[in-house]
Amino acid sequence: MAGGCRLLPLLLLGLGTAAAGGMLYPRDTPSRERKELGGLWSFRADFSPGRDAGFAQRWYRRPLRQTGPVIDMPVPSSFNDITQDPSLENYIGWVWYEKEVLLPLRWLQGDLNTRVVLRFGSAHYYSIVWVNGVQVVEHEGGHLPFEADISSIVKGSPGVPCRITVALNNTLTPYTLPPGSIQYMNDKTRYPKNYFVQNIRFDFFNYAGIHRPVVLYTTPSVYIDDITVTTTSSQSVAMVQYQVSVVGSTLYSLSLSLRDQEGKVVATGDGPAGELKVLNPNLWWPYLMHENPGYRYSLEVKMQVRVNGVLLEDVYTLPVGIRTVHVTSTQFLINGRPFYFHGVNKHEDADIRGKGLDWPLVMKDFNLLRWLGANSFRTSHYPYAEEIMDLCDAYGIVVIDECPGVGIKMPESFGNKSLQHHLVVMEELIRRDKNRPSVVMWSVANEPASELPPAANYFKTVIAHTKALDPSRPVTFVTDVNYALDRGAPYVDVICVNSYFSWYHDPGHLEVIPLQLTTQFENWYKAYQKPIIQSEYGADSVPGLHSDPPLMFSEEYQKAMLREYHSVFDKKRKEYVIGELIWNFADFMTNQGTTRVLGNKKGIFTRQRQPKSAAFVLRERYWKIANESSCLPPIIKSHSLFLK
Repeated sequence: MAGGCRLLPLLLLGLGTAAAGGMLYPRDTPSRERKELGGLWSFRADFSPGRDAGFAQRWYRRPLRQTGPVIDMPVPSSFNDITQDPSLENYIGWVWYEKEVLLPLRWLQGDLNTRVVLRFGSAHYYSIVWVNGVQVVEHEGGHLPFEADISSIVKGSPGVPCRITVALNNTLTPYTLPPGSIQYMNDKTRYPKNYFVQNIRFDFFNYAGIHRPVVLYTTPSVYIDDITVTTTSSQSVAMVQYQVSVVGSTLYSLSLSLRDQEGKVVATGDGPAGELKVLNPNLWWPYLMHENPGYRYSLEVKMQVRVNGVLLEDVYTLPVGIRTVHVTSTQFLINGRPFYFHGVNKHEDADIRGKGLDWPLVMKDFNLLRWLGANSFRTSHYPYAEEIMDLCDAYGIVVIDECPGVGIKMPESFGNKSLQHHLVVMEELIRRDKNRPSVVMWSVANEPASELPPAANYFKTVIAHTKALDPSRPVTFVTDVNYALDRGAPYVDVICVNSYFSWYHDPGHLEVIPLQLTTQFENWYKAYQKPIIQSEYGADSVPGLHSDPPLMFSEEYQKAMLREYHSVFDKKRKEYVIGELIWNFADFMTNQGTTRVLGNKKGIFTRQRQPKSAAFVLRERYWKIANESSCLPPIIKSHSLFLK
């Protein structure tokens, strides 16, 4: 890849800290409006030798089209696959986006009591944002939201377009999350001048762009900044504990109303902290565990305050699911009942749009999950879009919520600089998802080099920090390290282990799976006495490639491997194995390499979401497990007709 003279794209920037305050999802309410900024933005990649022309020439000071050639770029989407330009497909460095938007007059007319906020659902990886040439926010991290109050910039200019400029850098360093490194190829007989590559230690494509919705929204000048809800319950009564923070005044009043799905008020409260008592509650249950999964109440929070003689009111409604989570040495309990994870690992990945949020794709995936009988997934290997998480809450799909801690392999990625950033990322993730009933466990990493000596203190610190931020949920990370060598495992609540017997180990030898998998489980449980999830297992299969006897990469081999694993799961789930998550839900793109033919083919669905033979094997298994559940109501058991 052609590059700059000693490209140091993040040198301009310091590692960020999590912004103070809340990150409530922007909703239209009686006191708030939102304006979507999706669609086509102007786009320009900085191909200068140092990738720094945009900063040297201050592209943010004037319309981007005046700085040089621009193209149209859809938002949300990854920029990599949109054009026919191979240099953009694998581009590393700074790219620039711009959108001009007219704001409603009522937002701007000298009303000091209206606040205007610009919010990005996510952009990969490092973002700097200007409004009308004024820098308003800087954010490190590719998968979590960030925002800025732009009221003072946009007011006083009614009728004038608001120009939003974003500089975005997808470079990964040993200290980012996920980590990576830039390698310069100095052999002038083999590589052009200033040639470099981005090295990564994870197996999915490093898509970049503005991946999730960009919105403008309003609040009053005194506003509800954050809401935190936790729940406890028994059979006949539930308690909803709440904390509300308000910014802009200390002289406000707060009232709260909890409504059921019919709109009936079931509890009321007031003040910034308290407890709501709900009699005969409808609990939030996972899919296939109850005839009415995903039940949510609506918590309406109303703030009133008088500012300069004017009564201001802010209203925000938060969906609330009442449920409990508890872990024993052998079980994972939701609402006091044993829960068995039979689900998938996923990626935000699809043709053309890359990791960009796409509603038709999202709905197709959820329909496939429910067809499959999957009750859960892990957000491998980064937080997913808030819109996806909303559907998990609504449909009762249980989530292991994972931060972008994938590929932490280099010793320098366990140092204090990386650790501090990791702590910030966990703060941002928990701030965003803390109120979601679907989220039952945090995962702080995937397949780190947790055998290295610094990993002990690293994961002890990250996990303790996560538990301090949210004592209500268990914490894990996903390991592929030998049980006797793993230095992070002592600190997790649930053991999540990845293994690929007869694929990456003893390839082609399906007969070794029962012994090796049984030994894996027994060693881990003997060492730690904690419940275990098989968090990854699987095999690549090329759709339409058949072989009997089963050979690697055929659909038959993928099916045969699944059945060997399942025979062991069925024995061990009677003891301490609490879940199985196939790798992967669908085929996905990776870097090019000799072991990858247009991506990773371990999906049970193709990248276009068509089923392989393995999908039917899993579907039969997952519905069978659900029907065997002693707590499954008759109405759900009758749904086995879906298997016919």
